[in-house]
Amino acid sequence: MQKLLFIYNPHAGKGRVRSKLAGILNAFTRAGCLVTVYPTQGPGDAIRAAKELSAGYDRIAVCGGDGTLHEVITGLMELPQSARPPIGYIPAGTTNDFARNLGLPRGMEETAALAAAGEPRSVDIGRLGERYFTYVAALGAFTDVSYNTPQQFKNALGHLAYVLKGAAELANLQSYALRVEHDGGVLEGDFLYVMVSNTVSVGGLIGLPAEEVSLNDGLLEAVLVRMPQTVAQMNAAIYALARQEYSEDSGVVGLHSSKFRILCVQAVPYTLDGEFGGEYTQADITAVNEPIQIVFGQN
Repeated sequence: MQKLLFIYNPHAGKGRVRSKLAGILNAFTRAGCLVTVYPTQGPGDAIRAAKELSAGYDRIAVCGGDGTLHEVITGLMELPQSARPPIGYIPAGTTNDFARNLGLPRGMEETAALAAAGEPRSVDIGRLGERYFTYVAALGAFTDVSYNTPQQFKNALGHLAYVLKGAAELANLQSYALRVEHDGGVLEGDFLYVMVSNTVSVGGLIGLPAEEVSLNDGLLEAVLVRMPQTVAQMNAAIYALARQEYSEDSGVVGLHSSKFRILCVQAVPYTLDGEFGGEYTQADITAVNEPIQIVFGQN
C-alpha cells in the first residue's frame, strides 16, 4: 500500500472541494493508498507542508488552484531531487491554466483516482531569480488581476471575476521600455505585455500553438505584445493573439528559449503563476529541465 500525502486548499474555486472530499478520499483508498490529509491554512502554507511533510510519502496529491500547485512545487524544490515525490493534481481553482496541459478527466473523483494511480512524467519548470514558477511568469497589462482580485470575488463569479477586473484596468494600460535577451538574439521596444511560460495557454486565451509546446524540452515559450500606437496596430495584435499567428508585423512576437533576460530602467512587477512575484529591473528567467514529476491524463 502506497503512502499518499493529500494537500488541499479548502477555499479554492468556491470551496467546492469540501463537498467532494469523501469521494476523493474514497478514490484514493480504492487505488490502494494510505492517505494523510492536510488542508492548507493560508497563503504560503502549502510550501511549508510540501517541504516539511513529504518525507516518506510515495506520492503527493494536490487539490486547489494553480496557486496551490505552485506552492507545493516551490516547497518540493527546496528538497533534493531524489526526495521529491511525484505529484497528482486535482484542479479546483477558478482558471486552472496548468491543468489544460495535463489532459485530466473532468470529474474530481475521476481525477483523484488518476492522481493516485496514474503514471507520472517529468516536466520542466521556470525560475525567476531565486523563485520558481510552474507555468508562467508575466509582466504588463492585467498581470495583477489574479492576486489583486479578492478570493470571495473569484469564488462568487468564477472566471468572470478576472474578465471584469481586467476590463476595469483598460483605461490605465501602461507600456514598459524593455530589452529582452534570448537564445536567438535581442528584442527592444515598448511592450504592453510579456509572458514567459511552459503551458499551452494562460487564461485559456494567450499562448503558443499547442503543437509547438513541450513540457520537458528544456525550453520556455514567450509571447511579447508591443504597445500599439494606432487602432490598426491594436486590431492586428488582437487578431494575432486570437489566431496564435505571431510576427513583428502584427506587433506580437512568439519565441522559444532556454533563458531570458528582461531589462528595464524602472522596477517592473511580475506575476508567477498568478501570484505577485516581486519587482525587477533585471529579470533572469531560466528553464529548469525536468526537476518534477506529475501525473498526466489523456493528451
